[in-house]
Amino acid sequence: MDDLSEQQERVALGDAVEAFGSRSFGPFLLLPALIDISPIGAIPGLPSLLAAVIVLVAVQLALGRDHLWLPAVLKRRSVASATVRKATGKAGKPAAWADRWFHGRLPALTRGPAVRVAAVACILLALTVPPLELLPLATTAPMAAIATFGLALMVRDGAVMIAAIACAGGAIAVGVGLAVSAG
Repeated sequence: MDDLSEQQERVALGDAVEAFGSRSFGPFLLLPALIDISPIGAIPGLPSLLAAVIVLVAVQLALGRDHLWLPAVLKRRSVASATVRKATGKAGKPAAWADRWFHGRLPALTRGPAVRVAAVACILLALTVPPLELLPLATTAPMAAIATFGLALMVRDGAVMIAAIACAGGAIAVGVGLAVSAG
């Protein structure tokens, strides 16, 4: 991102996605899930909208795309290079922390068929969100699992992928529990 911000006056979202390459899927799974988990996620309809975004991203990942496809209108959206440099400067400490904790363990779980399995899991989890949205904060469980899958893909850490699978199992258990108690 720093290189992009030094080469041009404005950095377009499309250029940033291309720079991230296959890692561009992780943030686009992680961020919508984190938005849902935050208090903003209590806005009616927002969890379903965020789940739709997640499905669109995860389908591309499941189909084996090498980087995220965005519509031209989104690709052209840009921010000033100075803003990008400021953001990457602020991200330095969290990135250093992440590099210390997440360092590519079990790499086989973050590429090839394992990534496609994670994408399908994210799709299935996102599909549970619209009905769960009827219950306050019930979407937190599947979105937490999706966020963990996004983190695993972003940092390419198989141990985090295992944690994501465990979170997905927990989300299923919570969903079944809610369905049984509601019925």
